[in-house]
Amino acid sequence: MTAFWAFLLEYQTHLIFGSGLLIGLLAAIHAAMTKRDVRAAIAWVGVVILSPFFGAFLYFLVGINRINRSRRLQHNEYLLQDHLNGKYRETGNIADISGPQFESLKKAGNKLSRFPIWSNNSITPLLGGDEAYAAMIAAIDSATKTIAMQSYIFDNDVIGKRIAQALVRARQRGVTVKVLIDAIGAKYSRPSITTLFKNTGIDVALFEAHFFSFKMPYSNLRCHRKILLIDGQLAFSGGMNIREGFTSEISQGTPMKDVHFQIRGPLVFQLLLVFFHDWSFTTHEKLMPANWISTPEPLPQSNTAARCITSGPDNDITSTHRLIQAACAVAQKHIRIQSPYFLPDQVLLGALNTAARRGIRVDILIPGKNNLYLVNCAMMAQLNQVLDSGCHVWRSNGPFDHSKLFTIDEGWALVGSSNWDARSLRLNFEVDIEVYDRTFSTRISQHIDGEIEKAVPVTRDTLKSISFLKQLRNKIIWLASPYL
Repeated sequence: MTAFWAFLLEYQTHLIFGSGLLIGLLAAIHAAMTKRDVRAAIAWVGVVILSPFFGAFLYFLVGINRINRSRRLQHNEYLLQDHLNGKYRETGNIADISGPQFESLKKAGNKLSRFPIWSNNSITPLLGGDEAYAAMIAAIDSATKTIAMQSYIFDNDVIGKRIAQALVRARQRGVTVKVLIDAIGAKYSRPSITTLFKNTGIDVALFEAHFFSFKMPYSNLRCHRKILLIDGQLAFSGGMNIREGFTSEISQGTPMKDVHFQIRGPLVFQLLLVFFHDWSFTTHEKLMPANWISTPEPLPQSNTAARCITSGPDNDITSTHRLIQAACAVAQKHIRIQSPYFLPDQVLLGALNTAARRGIRVDILIPGKNNLYLVNCAMMAQLNQVLDSGCHVWRSNGPFDHSKLFTIDEGWALVGSSNWDARSLRLNFEVDIEVYDRTFSTRISQHIDGEIEKAVPVTRDTLKSISFLKQLRNKIIWLASPYL
């Protein structure tokens, strides 16, 4: 034993150096063999080579996607198929509803989403927190059987407390209430909103709470979905978190902007399955529709056809990303995009630039004031890549606008929780709604156009007028854009 310890002491430097090289080599091999994006593979291999110990530790902590939800997905597939056979039929007349060019987009979506397109939906935009939160609280107060709520951020502020109190009142009436909050989003407030639900009978769960433990699947992945479901008949979804800053009451008449959506019809069942999916993944409890849907209401008399598009680093990875590519490819007249965080990768930049070169009008609306300084700098560094091909970029006036809207030819729209950045399109769990309907798409397009009328255009001269030091700062920050 003495000889062994003497050996370790004599060659400890060599052993540490050798083990560092071995660990780094294993991490680099794993990154090269498993990463789908060559830029991510190169970046991780570079980090590991430059710092074998720290780089390998960082890679094993946040660089490996350990999420595998295929088994839990299968449970929801059965529920969807049973409901499809029993009640709804997939929409077939997309050309009549939206336009002939969208038939091919529907086929692409069929390959990317496990959900079919169902008609007879009612989807109502709610502009800002004043409309959205009031409608949500009224819906909670009307619940008779079940409430399922899911949010990335649920602040413990004036609005958060009002919604929490409404949920508590519902539970006191005998309504089953389950609340799912992302573990990171729950920490935006101190104390967390979860403290208000203690001893109320409401089931509260945190998505991926073990973000500093090797037990977590991946500390860098968050659940960015926002869903509220009432009795399995009424839903709210979109991009709006629970935060008082979106109300004029708290913000003294200048609230942050966003667009949320109130939904009735078959689409509500798809959103319910999305919640079941995430609840099961978080708590291992399987929920059944029969216990969550009250007496069915008559379907809305509407031709609005829609489906959920889920994306995330599991079976649905890059589904929204690929749908955006397909949508840009079928555009014949006009592409409109509104996103608070516009940092598309080279593939999506290529899709937009190709559309612009085909003569398609491409309008991109981003916030004039952004709540994330680094993202704003990175966006400014990249805008020349769309301006050079003829796309039009606008910066909104007024308060920060968190809206996430995308329309094609006033016949198709994509609304929901996804931003045009790597975090939304590759790292986070998101839910968006693909809508085939001329009336709905026109309304969203007109909303974007109305904001553009008040916006400031960004041109190549605008970018050139930025000082060299700020341009350099923006470019340096832009290098980290896949991780912002």
